[in-house]
Amino acid sequence: MTMPPSSSPPPHHPYGGPVPPPPQPGAFGAPQGYPPQGHPPQGAPTPYPGPAVGAWGQPPMGPPPKKKLSTGAIVAIVLGSLVLVGGLGYGVKAGLDGVTGPFPEATHELVVPETLLAGRYTLVSDLSDTQGKEIEDTPDLTVKDARAAVGQYGGKDGATLVLSGMYGRIRNGKATRTSILRGAATEKGSTLVVRPRDFTPAGYGVTVSCQVTTSKDGLGTTTLPMCAWGDDSTAAAVALVTPETATADPADIDLAELAETTVKIRAEVRKPIG
Repeated sequence: MTMPPSSSPPPHHPYGGPVPPPPQPGAFGAPQGYPPQGHPPQGAPTPYPGPAVGAWGQPPMGPPPKKKLSTGAIVAIVLGSLVLVGGLGYGVKAGLDGVTGPFPEATHELVVPETLLAGRYTLVSDLSDTQGKEIEDTPDLTVKDARAAVGQYGGKDGATLVLSGMYGRIRNGKATRTSILRGAATEKGSTLVVRPRDFTPAGYGVTVSCQVTTSKDGLGTTTLPMCAWGDDSTAAAVALVTPETATADPADIDLAELAETTVKIRAEVRKPIG
């Protein structure tokens, strides 16, 4: 009579514990249950001197990268400051010309050059005939025969400079520059944190108004300094943002420096008609 095979207990380790099963191949051919070959355990000293390494032998991570600027959002805010109803609207239509009295004669126009400030900023996009069209088509009883001048510029280390303006016949330049800044401060997502201040940089005889707003987007909150001017023929806003100022405390922004930059840009882009 044949006896059925008996179930034998698993073999034991010499020290009394069960013998571990043999190692099985891993996903990449290396046996499971053994430490990876070629890399000492994390934190263990290595036999060769050299720079410290992080997990998996990679160099330790450096400081976090600087915030990437949302250029599109900056352009939208600066452009929006000029087309907000009740702020700077342009393109006064036929039949409205004489409602508030005579307009001054236009003596100057604005251009969008390839570079600004001796090459420090280079034109990325001339938006005068695209987004600028909205400026020209928005009615405003204080402006006549308006034409847009809108340019986005790039500078060193990722700086973004936006010039957004118009030229034509402007009844009250001071009120116009005030309206520009008010428009930027009331754009969707914008918050005014440093109220407008007037500056008259030495040697230019021009007063500009400057403020700081913050703007929220998917990347966080961006600090946006801006200055504006307005006269009988031209009005514009200049916004300049760098990776450093984008995350700076608004109170730390040097508006006097931006005001001087603005009047220098005005001198380059404001040209006599004819």
